[in-house]
Amino acid sequence: MKRYDGKVAVVTGAASGIGRATAHRLAAEGARVCLIDLNEDALRAAAPAGDHMIHPCDIADEAQVEAAVAAVVARFGRIDALANNAGVICDKEPITNNSIEMWHKVLGVNLIGLAMMLKHTARVMVGQGSGAIVNTASVAGIRSGAGGNAYSASKAGVINLTMTAACDLGGHGVRVNAVCPGLIETGMTKFVFDYAREAGKEAKLGSRCELRRYGRPEEIAAAIAFLASDDASYITGQALPVDGGNTASLNLPGMKV
Repeated sequence: MKRYDGKVAVVTGAASGIGRATAHRLAAEGARVCLIDLNEDALRAAAPAGDHMIHPCDIADEAQVEAAVAAVVARFGRIDALANNAGVICDKEPITNNSIEMWHKVLGVNLIGLAMMLKHTARVMVGQGSGAIVNTASVAGIRSGAGGNAYSASKAGVINLTMTAACDLGGHGVRVNAVCPGLIETGMTKFVFDYAREAGKEAKLGSRCELRRYGRPEEIAAAIAFLASDDASYITGQALPVDGGNTASLNLPGMKV
């Protein structure tokens, strides 16, 4: 018996990286999956085996989010799990160089868009009396040094939203948790890996983690699959770092050998 047999899961940011790995993990465990992302062609290329649907959607547009959730319910009749994963990273400059346009874009997707996806999916789950939502935050939302200003602020907001939404929804049988990935090689972090490889510093990638390596999208997908499953039935309002131990120590330069 697979953990997601008979269940319906929605994955945002599903065209690549952590979202794609999560869609494939949930499908492999028996879920009927809806993959949501901006690019329809990329969604088609990312689609897993099994019963699934794709739905292009800009989660920063609430009307599109509402339509996407309605489409899932029309196709599958319910939503049991949401992997609320879509995000962007745009700020690589110090605060003195950050534009307001960049702040609006990052917060609009990473925090407000995620909140709208949570809102409309939670309405379905409340009607069912059950469901699990897993938001993708980041270690950047826990401490500095893992992302730019707007990105880090947005992910800190996701962590807090996870707690407040868990309080709103717990009495309705709906759980809300978050994962906080460390350094993972995805399309969004490609610039970090490209720079390190071009500079001959690839061996240092992940070296400040206790496990001395960077992570894979599949490792985050495994944590999401656990938190959204009945195996985590008494866990809600939590933010789980999946970071190779990065947040377990002071992690200052020169401290690790």
